[in-house]
Amino acid sequence: MTSSPPSSPNAGSRPGGRSAKVRAAVHRAVQELVREDNADVLTIPAVAARAGVHATTVYRRWGSMGDLLADVATSRFSGDIVVPDTKSLREDLERYAYDLARDLGDPDTLALVRATIGTGGGQGAAACRGERQAGLEAMLEREKARGGQPPTLERTTDAVLAPLYYRAVFTNEPLSPRWARDLVSHLLPE
Repeated sequence: MTSSPPSSPNAGSRPGGRSAKVRAAVHRAVQELVREDNADVLTIPAVAARAGVHATTVYRRWGSMGDLLADVATSRFSGDIVVPDTKSLREDLERYAYDLARDLGDPDTLALVRATIGTGGGQGAAACRGERQAGLEAMLEREKARGGQPPTLERTTDAVLAPLYYRAVFTNEPLSPRWARDLVSHLLPE
């Protein structure tokens, strides 16, 4: 009687192998199609054709266009904005709001956010918000550790993230540095 080798937690996955190449090609195809700003062609068959893979590969891995966009957004927004640590919550939040405003002002980023929220619904919104909210939470926790009394995460999200995303996604108003800093002034009046 022979026994099979113990399976590792990563059995079946090939980091850096074909799976990684397919994921990269599909992500790149989504970003290109989103950049072209033609919502009619943002379908799994179109993404698969652009990526050079079979549509069943995309369906099997992601299931839906919403799931795929959420994955692309999560990948794109993970770690893209550095969480500042100036030893001042006000300065940290001002820098963070400014960096996020600049990022959302980028046409490619904005197109991806709009497509992800529009197609992915709640899951898409969570993908666009998750990493950003985690950054805010890190700053608030640092302030608590310094002995400060920061606002809640919910209040900070409502005061900083919500207006930035609303203005970027739903209006054509500029996301100026001064406007982004003013969001923090409203949250943390002097």
